[in-house]
Amino acid sequence: MNIILGYLLAVNIATFFLYGIDKYKAKKNKWRISEATLLTMAAIGGSIGAWAGMRLWHHKTMHKKFKYGIPLIIIMQIALVAYLHTIIL
Repeated sequence: MNIILGYLLAVNIATFFLYGIDKYKAKKNKWRISEATLLTMAAIGGSIGAWAGMRLWHHKTMHKKFKYGIPLIIIMQIALVAYLHTIIL
């Protein structure tokens, strides 16, 4: 269980900072982190970090793919955890 929590903490922190880095690069007109990478990081467990990064840095908040996709990923991940919890217990 500690390994899972450690993984989720690490991937959420990494995702959070990726959104911040991408926002910085967007402002400086530099090479950007791909949308696929940002969404993949959310999908592999960093959805809360993605949501927090979007809110803090006001990044990708107008893109429908992110505006609706990140909350959908969060809901799906919560449902998965709830389902797995019922199977395990």
